[in-house]
Amino acid sequence: MNLSEDVTPLTRPAAEALIDAAVDAGEMAPGVALELAASIRVPGVLDALADGAFASKQRLKGDIITVSRNVFLPLTNLCRNRCTYCSFAKLPDSAEAHTYSLEEVEEVIQGGVATGCTEALMCLGDKPEVAYGSHREWLAERGYRTTIDLVLEACKLAVAGGMLPHTNAGILSREEMESLRPWNASMGLMMETTSERLRGKGMAHFHAPDKDPAVRIRMHEEAGELRIPFTSGLLLGIGENDAERVATLMTIRDIHRRHGHIQEVIVQPFHPKPDTPMRAVAPIRDDEVVAWVALARLILGPEMNVQAPPNLAPRMLERLARSGLNDWGGVSPVTVDFINPEAPWPALRRLKELTRDSGQVLKDRGPVYPDWLLERPEFFDPTLKKHLLRLATDEGYARRPHHQSKEEAA
Repeated sequence: MNLSEDVTPLTRPAAEALIDAAVDAGEMAPGVALELAASIRVPGVLDALADGAFASKQRLKGDIITVSRNVFLPLTNLCRNRCTYCSFAKLPDSAEAHTYSLEEVEEVIQGGVATGCTEALMCLGDKPEVAYGSHREWLAERGYRTTIDLVLEACKLAVAGGMLPHTNAGILSREEMESLRPWNASMGLMMETTSERLRGKGMAHFHAPDKDPAVRIRMHEEAGELRIPFTSGLLLGIGENDAERVATLMTIRDIHRRHGHIQEVIVQPFHPKPDTPMRAVAPIRDDEVVAWVALARLILGPEMNVQAPPNLAPRMLERLARSGLNDWGGVSPVTVDFINPEAPWPALRRLKELTRDSGQVLKDRGPVYPDWLLERPEFFDPTLKKHLLRLATDEGYARRPHHQSKEEAA
């Protein structure tokens, strides 16, 4: 998509007219989105953008915002990519390098069940066996051909232990996704950006072959062909410009229109990390995060589930709650966010109060949204769907046990 960055900011009345038209149409054209993005510093425009996105969200999502209580299982932090903003990936000789045994997986699952979690987030680096002989040896000693064999066994353990896996394992082949599908409630891959420019020398994805936009788009398409409920997302602040952000959201929208399988889109701000090449990059401004959550809603329409992680935007939660999102994502009472360990999860009671103060209601969900679970049977393996329904209420939300603490039950 060829969008120019040379855009003149709109006046507030002109912006309001375009926002109202997008709300009425249930979508927004890329050129309009780019004009609005260029206008968020114009007095009143950002407020109008958030108000319009909130009105769009209300049309089909009503007053509900959801959250998924999960455990975060970083099955391995080895990765063949070298994104310049990432502190998750470790080299094999690092003291922090770690690959989970099945015994460790089982222990975390037990902790999740004990605290009322339903989602087991399987997250790991991309194809470490391609880059590291020591990891290939570790896998072979345990009877695994690839890291995905370990992921599959971990997913089976999670289901047997009473939780529902959501796997985000980086780039997977069609065959790998097909093997994981019967044991996953949903799967995902952040699109991050469709910018080829960021693969250039000195840019964020230069040493990251799995961040090639064509590779990530291919996986999105194949997940759609396999009818996998899928999570995608936009990463803000890694060097992309407004036109590239719009192009990324439009690509996600177009893929979803072809396959109907993208159940949520995350709008995630980049946090600079110490000991990374991008440690001195200024964090994205709060106003920009609010604007892009709102633009994501207006571009993707009222049906899409739009998510903003609350631990990455602690100063702006009140504003985000009324900017068009309808989901806070995964929040864990058991594990930290291993991708952003410097950003603690908000207390669940605090999130509930904040949502209530915004005029809305917080509801627990599993790794599948209620309307998907109840209305789209073709997206789920029949055996797995039995587990999904067992852990869901009649309305499709997460079923909560009765033995929780006040904080856990909030």
